[in-house]
Amino acid sequence: MSPAVHLSGVVLPDGEHRDLWVRDGRITFEPVPGAETVSRGGWILPGLVDAHCHVGIGPGGALVEDPAELREQALTERAAGVLALRDCGSPVDTRFLDDDPELPRIIRAGRHIAAPRRYMPGIAVEVEPGDLAAEVATQARRGDGWVKLVGDWIDRGVGDLAPEWPADAVKDAIEAAHAEGARVTAHTFGTDALPDLIDAGIDCIEHGTGLTEELIGRMAARGTAVVPTLVNVAHFPGFAAAGEAKFPSYASTMRRLHASAGAVVRAAFDAGVPVYAGTDAGGGIAHGGIADEIRALADAGLPAEAALAAGSWAARDWLGLPCVEEGAVADLVVYDADPRADLDALARPQLTVLRGALLR
Repeated sequence: MSPAVHLSGVVLPDGEHRDLWVRDGRITFEPVPGAETVSRGGWILPGLVDAHCHVGIGPGGALVEDPAELREQALTERAAGVLALRDCGSPVDTRFLDDDPELPRIIRAGRHIAAPRRYMPGIAVEVEPGDLAAEVATQARRGDGWVKLVGDWIDRGVGDLAPEWPADAVKDAIEAAHAEGARVTAHTFGTDALPDLIDAGIDCIEHGTGLTEELIGRMAARGTAVVPTLVNVAHFPGFAAAGEAKFPSYASTMRRLHASAGAVVRAAFDAGVPVYAGTDAGGGIAHGGIADEIRALADAGLPAEAALAAGSWAARDWLGLPCVEEGAVADLVVYDADPRADLDALARPQLTVLRGALLR
């Protein structure tokens, strides 16, 4: 166990200047004699969270199975101040990473679940609608309290985004996950899949670019969260250009969704929908970009402190992780400037404490 250390600074979210100590890997506000002071005068945050990433997926959707490369993905997140990841679907078993105390916590959703030939090849478990509930139960047992559905994707017969599942299959699947004690989230870009998912009691929507005012109201009433992944949405024009020759309707849809994405996020926040920060890292998005996502949420219209909370203390509470509190495991990031006033400070973590261990 690392020696006891002392930190002094402004603790967020409360905003009070406090002294805290880390002893035996945990936070205490009781002085620890002989502890080394390792930080003074900074801003102390609960470890950041990337609430949507994929450890085990590389560029172009390639599977990453090399242990060293998987570890490097997690270390890249840690270097950005991210001490907890919600892995929203990976075809690779990354459980061995849990044995490495130098890596962020990973909260897994098992594998993506998609309809046959309706997602990126090799990434998802593909099942027919009648088998969806059973597969959801399987992935719930393999994950860490989450299951990930592919709610919509391009339908080559339609030439545009379309739902993957009928309403009754969605309802049965979400009930099956909840019976296993797991929450359910779903990838959606468009609008048409959303009503059935929301009405069936889904816990979270990923991306959510197709949300309408009416659907946002239904989410707010149910407490359904959204993780907008705006750094991924920024790639929508490229997706449109790549598919335009064969699927012009899809290209038009993607450009429209890109143009309205910021307004959708602000409307969701204003309506009281819980909004959390996730980058969709893995595949076409590089790991370590949480500061960019938090900045994007602020640029969309969230107050800076709300955008920061979406990637720190609010996200940790949502995922059942402690913040800066007596007896909590010490997952802390220290900055030399107040990130509430200057979100650019998030790109400059000065000190990281992971599970009570000081990382210099």
